[in-house]
Amino acid sequence: MNRSTRLVAVGDNCLDVYVDQRVMAVGGNALNVAVQWVRHGWPARYFGAVGEDAEGKMLLEEVATAGLAQRDVERRPGDTAVTLIRERAGDRHFLLEELGVGEGYLPSPNRHATLRDADWVHLGTHSDAALVRRLVDEQVPFSVDVSTQPQSLALSGVPLVFASGPEAADTPIEPMVHALLDSGAHKAIVTCGSRGAWFHDGTVLHHYPAENIETMDTCGAGDSFIAAFLTAYCMSGARPQDAMAEATRAAARTCLHKGGFPQKLRPAPDWLLAKYADIIDAAKEC
Repeated sequence: MNRSTRLVAVGDNCLDVYVDQRVMAVGGNALNVAVQWVRHGWPARYFGAVGEDAEGKMLLEEVATAGLAQRDVERRPGDTAVTLIRERAGDRHFLLEELGVGEGYLPSPNRHATLRDADWVHLGTHSDAALVRRLVDEQVPFSVDVSTQPQSLALSGVPLVFASGPEAADTPIEPMVHALLDSGAHKAIVTCGSRGAWFHDGTVLHHYPAENIETMDTCGAGDSFIAAFLTAYCMSGARPQDAMAEATRAAARTCLHKGGFPQKLRPAPDWLLAKYADIIDAAKEC
């Protein structure tokens, strides 16, 4: 590891509210990636936005506890992102994904200048298309997570794209990988939960199986995979199979605790649960 390495994650954050347990954690793809980098000793920053509300205050407190700088997170008028989660046998069922002021986040000019000088930038889900194009034009080394919406962004010239694929064993993954490359991405990774991950390095398609573990919570597992793969493959020059092995181990560890990274779960305040009572009650009837 080079202590002068400059890593920046940009984009989404949220409060993950586990409605049945009445607890909540801080997460979001970009924020989780930045936290995992810091947890493993890599110098990293996180750029994103929260609302000027109580939810934003709680999220910023966890940002500081995780070792990231609160000043890097902008506070904007509006709501902080909130995700309502109901668990069934370790799998997540999303009752609501409210993106808040972080949707399509664009960094301020001084923050964008930091991106141009970074060794690697990762853009979280729901990233702004204009930011993607600008980083391509400026030849910034970066990746973007399109999650389950591979057609959500123009990928021409993107160095590395991450996507989520199906876990069903009878669904082929190769067409999805090649579709990402045909869209213009230079390299592509598709993670498929218990099926493992596929990585096309521009020449060869690699596969690595998932670890067989007893899952507590899959929240943030893919983000841990991304963080570990980027430092192993892009920063340390590991071979594809070795980088995928390290990333797979990181994802498996994250499945052994609640939340996208180790943190003390907070009780969900009564006022927050009351705010979304209609959505929670409607889900009980389904």
